[in-house]
Amino acid sequence: MVAKTFRTGHAVEEREWLAAAAQWAAVVALFFGGAIRAHEIGTTRVSVLFEKGRAYDIQIVTDATALVERLQASAGDSSTAGSDSAHLQSLLISFDEKFRQRMRIAFDAPAVRPAIAYAVTPGIDAASAPVATIRLTGQIPADARHFTWTYAWTFASYTLMVRSDVSEKPVTEWLEGGQSSAPFALTSPAPPVDRLGSAWRYLTLGFTHIVPYGLDHVLFVLGIYLLSGRARSVLWQVSAFTVAHSITLGLSMYGVVTVSPRIVEPMIALSIAYVAIENVFLSELKSWRVALVFTFGLLHGMGFAGVLQEVGLPGSEFTTALLMFNVGVEAGQIAVIGAAFLLVGWSCAHRAWYRSRVVVPLSSMIACTAVYWTIERLFS
Repeated sequence: MVAKTFRTGHAVEEREWLAAAAQWAAVVALFFGGAIRAHEIGTTRVSVLFEKGRAYDIQIVTDATALVERLQASAGDSSTAGSDSAHLQSLLISFDEKFRQRMRIAFDAPAVRPAIAYAVTPGIDAASAPVATIRLTGQIPADARHFTWTYAWTFASYTLMVRSDVSEKPVTEWLEGGQSSAPFALTSPAPPVDRLGSAWRYLTLGFTHIVPYGLDHVLFVLGIYLLSGRARSVLWQVSAFTVAHSITLGLSMYGVVTVSPRIVEPMIALSIAYVAIENVFLSELKSWRVALVFTFGLLHGMGFAGVLQEVGLPGSEFTTALLMFNVGVEAGQIAVIGAAFLLVGWSCAHRAWYRSRVVVPLSSMIACTAVYWTIERLFS
């Protein structure tokens, strides 16, 4: 009789925790789901094309709202920029002279004054910022031998990709806001890319794509960890995930596999939801779970490739950069698992209430957030 009462009380307690978890998860999804995004490596990238007719075509892609706010602050304007694309575009046009003050195109020593066209388009979904595409065009001076670029309207790292008809492959350089690029030779092959610097940059890029910018990947890894605190369970799943995303990352970057982000991104969100929901009903590792994690890893690898395709890989160090990005991703995953173990696993995993008070509520929150993302990405 006592045992039956205990089991009944335990069942009631677990149902109460499930209900509470669902309520908190709904709150998280409602208030924070739209604000948290994935794959946000950087908001600015610049591409330069030198055409055969001695013309240059430079394209800046950046966060329109952030750029307008910086222009307004520089001009002493305290008004709100808003998020309407047409309004932001008109503001950019009105700040044309101000914009030119912190952007410099130089051929040898003298700077040139390009023609500038501003365009602003809505973000890919309701939670994304409008995107500004700024096109700078003009003629290269007849006797110019080197090109140098400076852009000080961003405070973060960004990529500069330069292509020319005299260079077989584009050159990618990482710059800090306000930093001038290395001189690019117009009449000879581009200088070699620094291997050590390139390796470190893409290692860092891979890590930061998980921590702190890859919230969807973080939640997926947490979902893997929460199934069971046993090292064997975590190792099997992480190994399957690592092998899978490494395969599709490499195949995608070499152009063997191409899948639209409009398919990949909702599927990634759905994979997070599935793993989290399964944690609520499953407490031990099953063979099908490893197979599913492998399948989901293939999807996440395509998501990683989308990031690299945006920022580009240095042609002369393509393999090194790809490998180091993948190593950075693994380091980010290990950091997430390590943090989860130190915060809850080490002290709580052996407790009788660990599953009902930690695994079920957290998995429910992850599932609700991922379902929100899935719906948002499908209909954006």
